[in-house]
Amino acid sequence: MLDHSQRWILLGILALAQFMVVLDVSIMNVALPSVQRSLHLSLSNLQWIVTIYTLAFGGFLLLGGRAADLYGRRTVFVSGVFAFSAISLLVGLSQSDIQIIILRGFQGLSAAFMSPAALSIVLTTFREPAERTRALSVWGMVAAGGGAFGVLLGGILTQYLSWRWNFFINVPIGIFVGLLALRLAPPHEFEETTKSLDLPGAVLITSGLILLVYTLSQASTWGWYSGQTLFFLGGVLALFIAFVVNEYYASHPLVPLSVFSIGNITPANMTQLPITAALFAMFFFISLYVQTVLGYTPVMSGLSFLPVPLIVAISAMLAPRALMRVGYRPILIVAPLLMAAGLFILSHVPVAGSYWSDVLPGMAIMAVGMGFSFVSLTVAATTGIPMHQSGLASGLLNTSQQIGGAVGLAILSSVAASKTAAMLAIDSTSPLAQVSATVAGFQSAFAVGVAFAFLASFFALVLIRDSSDHSSTSIPVVFE
Repeated sequence: MLDHSQRWILLGILALAQFMVVLDVSIMNVALPSVQRSLHLSLSNLQWIVTIYTLAFGGFLLLGGRAADLYGRRTVFVSGVFAFSAISLLVGLSQSDIQIIILRGFQGLSAAFMSPAALSIVLTTFREPAERTRALSVWGMVAAGGGAFGVLLGGILTQYLSWRWNFFINVPIGIFVGLLALRLAPPHEFEETTKSLDLPGAVLITSGLILLVYTLSQASTWGWYSGQTLFFLGGVLALFIAFVVNEYYASHPLVPLSVFSIGNITPANMTQLPITAALFAMFFFISLYVQTVLGYTPVMSGLSFLPVPLIVAISAMLAPRALMRVGYRPILIVAPLLMAAGLFILSHVPVAGSYWSDVLPGMAIMAVGMGFSFVSLTVAATTGIPMHQSGLASGLLNTSQQIGGAVGLAILSSVAASKTAAMLAIDSTSPLAQVSATVAGFQSAFAVGVAFAFLASFFALVLIRDSSDHSSTSIPVVFE
């Protein structure tokens, strides 16, 4: 049995592991121009370096969460950490676009086992409601702020070392985390006696997600209402239906369908999807805007994101106090509206723009909404979950986060590409016209991001059921 200080040290180790996972979603954004030059990549392949990681991560998170429940949380977590570190080394040594894309997929796969096991350990280690809420606040802060810090760290590593160090850095951190977890994390023997993983279910849902993102990323080229696009979307629908049928009849399903009736699992995950779709818009397109339009170096680009994790940290610290006073439903209605306001400002970035007047205000407002959203979503999605399904609940929450980001990025990239192509068809004769067309694409993507944020607020309004005891002391005031 861990004492008080050991529990919080363990939380720090688990949060560091989650930080690595979140970091590798965003750390590549600022390095993309350098990778493109180094490996001579096309823009479509460049997008897949980011997308394949989030797809493999999101697609196999449910399998990873289930494995944590069946085979022991510590075993699955430590195995995932060491695999993640080894694959990161290989990604850093990649010499072609095919190598880096395939290895990024395996990196996402290992993260899919590491991340839900880590959150499941948090849920089973901090069982007293006050401590659990405080621990989940830290976890939500890492989830919301890690992406922004990844852009900063990626800029420093890319400019002063190489883009490859964005992956090499995972190796010593992973070894450190894995060894300490072996020493501190309780064994957490399996929760269920039947060790059977639903591999057909995992293959069906992951295949469906990959086909969905591929279709959305190609829709601007094929045409949104073309026969080819509709044919592939039909294939996506068939795979998703097959997944639901498999889960219904499987003896040991990857996702027992009954779990969706527990607490706020379904509403919270539905709200999570458009929130992360909007979030990816900011990181991906602002990284490109400040480098390709404002002419920032990788380090300056990274520094431009520094206010985001700071503001996220402050809002995440204030979130438990707000949760105690009003509950998570009102917060999840208002916080996405703040994100929408920030994205609306960013949707007006000009060609001759300024970071201080055109970029920072939108990012700052969005960061406030991010901090409150992620903490509240984590609490809402994990409240009332039976202990033997904590890994599954963790996997579902992380899955919706990654799928929302991957699908959102595919949609927004396609929207941006369509707008840019339409502008270039009118005038592509001068460098100014080309830059204007690129910025117009960014503006369109941010505008769609606004719609995603509004959709999240709407889902929270009509679907989230607030806890009946939010005014009790079960949610403490922390970070005084």
